[in-house]
Amino acid sequence: MPDNKTHVYLMPGMAANSSIFDRIKLSKDTFEMHKLEWFVPDKGISLSDYAKKMSSSVQHENPVLLGVSFGGILVQEMAKHIKARKIIVVSSVKDHSELPKRMLFAKYTKVHKLLPTGLVNNVELLAKYAFGETVTKRLELYEKYLSVRDKYYIDWSIDKIVNWKQTNSPNNLVHIHGEKDAVFPIANIKNCIPVKNGTHTMIIHRAKWFNEHLPTIILE
Repeated sequence: MPDNKTHVYLMPGMAANSSIFDRIKLSKDTFEMHKLEWFVPDKGISLSDYAKKMSSSVQHENPVLLGVSFGGILVQEMAKHIKARKIIVVSSVKDHSELPKRMLFAKYTKVHKLLPTGLVNNVELLAKYAFGETVTKRLELYEKYLSVRDKYYIDWSIDKIVNWKQTNSPNNLVHIHGEKDAVFPIANIKNCIPVKNGTHTMIIHRAKWFNEHLPTIILE
């Protein structure tokens, strides 16, 4: 029996697990969602090789790849190894010119190497890095979302973001971005679908918007 469903692979952001997608509901008649999870990178692995390894988890031809934040960068790299019907990036960037100045500054000064990532078990600090938000309440919620706390993985991720060299984004890419994103300010972002009052964590907090709009965005 032919499989007529559109397969959507979901990649969470840095340090986060796929539970950030728990509130995303797509019609099971039309779509099948597959959640990907970060693994700790081998020492010295390039972003391209990591993406190639992650691509081996994709079991369907011509899928839709959706990635949030650093996961958005990763799915663009994965699409260089496998054919994707569409790439959807959320709260992310599509080339290095969209990175905020403070990240470009980090690239040249290597200041990101000095970040206290050894404190990865401090969820408040991790939320500040990963989500751009100061978390005082709902800490247990962030404990649930931010479960990838390996120091080498965090250092590697930050390094790969600030040194990302992509200059042209793929033609089949759709960019969804919150107007109040504190990690990647929308002022730097070109050609995106803006989400009013959306923050860097809107995939969690604005799930209703995604449930209403994603089916059309995926299929158009």
